[in-house]
Amino acid sequence: MFSSYETTKQTVTIILDGKPQRVPAGVSVAAAVLGTGKTHTRTSLISGEPRAPFCMMGVCYECLLEIDSRKDQQSCQVQVKEGMIINRQIRTNGEEK
Repeated sequence: MFSSYETTKQTVTIILDGKPQRVPAGVSVAAAVLGTGKTHTRTSLISGEPRAPFCMMGVCYECLLEIDSRKDQQSCQVQVKEGMIINRQIRTNGEEK
């Protein structure tokens, strides 16, 4: 899916949903999360359906994640950094897990 993901030499460690992950340096948080094999970044507040980044340029708002304790961040607009703590926003019945 992300061809440069596999060829990038420099990496950083992020904490994704409580687990350390090595990801390429210089990519967006959205790309890093998708590159780890996660199929969605959040669930809909209303329906609970899984949602994933669509436009990757900050227009659709489907990439919202909690980044370093700040909820609803557009992850396609944020570059990964060493030690960044990222949580997918998974909600069930209108409540966040």
